[in-house]
Amino acid sequence: MLSNDQLLAIMPRVPVAKRGEFLPFLQTAMAEFAIDQATRAAAFLAQLAHESGELRFMEEIWGPTDAQRRYEPPSTLAAKLGNTEPGDGRRFKGRGPIQITGRANYHRFGGLLGVDLVSDPGRAAVPDLAFRIAGLFWMKNGLNELADRASADAFREITKRINGGLNGLKDRERFYAVARTVLGVILAPSTPGGESPRRIPDAPAKPAFERGHEAIRALTRSRSTSAVAGRRVDRSASQVRKSRRSKPGRRRG
Repeated sequence: MLSNDQLLAIMPRVPVAKRGEFLPFLQTAMAEFAIDQATRAAAFLAQLAHESGELRFMEEIWGPTDAQRRYEPPSTLAAKLGNTEPGDGRRFKGRGPIQITGRANYHRFGGLLGVDLVSDPGRAAVPDLAFRIAGLFWMKNGLNELADRASADAFREITKRINGGLNGLKDRERFYAVARTVLGVILAPSTPGGESPRRIPDAPAKPAFERGHEAIRALTRSRSTSAVAGRRVDRSASQVRKSRRSKPGRRRG
């Protein structure tokens, strides 16, 4: 079982006043969702450390920013998050160490955990439930099985399943290295093909079990791609105009 000293060594910036409050609920959630081996605990704690700023941020800071305004209906993002009523954006903002977001996800996670999070969304940031939500997301995405591989490749795949990409990978790997040292996990060597030689069951394929930020990131990437494409079109058109201007005109006889 994770000790106070181990938690402090992995996440030294956990608020002192919160450490004693968080630890029992973190321990209980890890036991409930079979994050009960050192390999699993090291990967889980490393990812939570990055996602929550070492458990300092248990809910999304609300501006609202321009991006957060898109949580509100009617919008494409609001529809993806299941936000249907005015005020749903702020009501169902990101909460917990993995930041579940959107009415649909609050309904889904709450239903699986037997808690009405739609009526009381603030509970998703309370430690007793916040860590259970993180554990549920972890288990449902097959991350225990990946963590058992204890390889760099497996940790990258865990990051993709949580983040949708490799954002913050260096920071996550830094926490993972510390967590492995603290918990006594040896990183498995990789074969030339990139797979760990360790004989363990195959990890399940990525299930469609999301937390809400996937939709936010997808929309952000889509907007970024469109903006880049637009700039390329503008540059291309500008180059054509310059080329036309640079051509010598015909001389009249």
